[in-house]
Amino acid sequence: MNEVAPKFEQADALVIGSPVYYAGIAGTMKSFLDRLFFSTHFRKCMKVGAAVCSARRAGTTATFDQLNKYFTISEMPIASTRYWNMVHGHSAEDVMQDAEGLQCMRILGRNIAFLVKAIAAEKERNGLPEAEEAVFTNFIR
Repeated sequence: MNEVAPKFEQADALVIGSPVYYAGIAGTMKSFLDRLFFSTHFRKCMKVGAAVCSARRAGTTATFDQLNKYFTISEMPIASTRYWNMVHGHSAEDVMQDAEGLQCMRILGRNIAFLVKAIAAEKERNGLPEAEEAVFTNFIR
């Protein structure tokens, strides 16, 4: 964590990827991401986020959704492609045969680069959106 957090703070984008375990991210990945996003107190607003999943067969959409939640709670725009950011295959060799998945990864890379450049240009012109103090609502009265 001590190595990753400063790199995340300096980065313009963060791509996180996970294989699918029981229709979700691995426990170690969840622990890592919980800690990374909770323990870093720098503003993540307008850092581009992208999640990538890999599965033999199924569970990718639930995993993709789980990963993207880290970005949405941090005001990070999410880079997308023409389908969900996922590849399928039991092995790396199998994934290399997933033509649609590989195309999505190529498009995703280009879209991340475009978003990073567009956000940097707007940030230079007008700065980041105004930050607001967090408001927490407790529905238990």
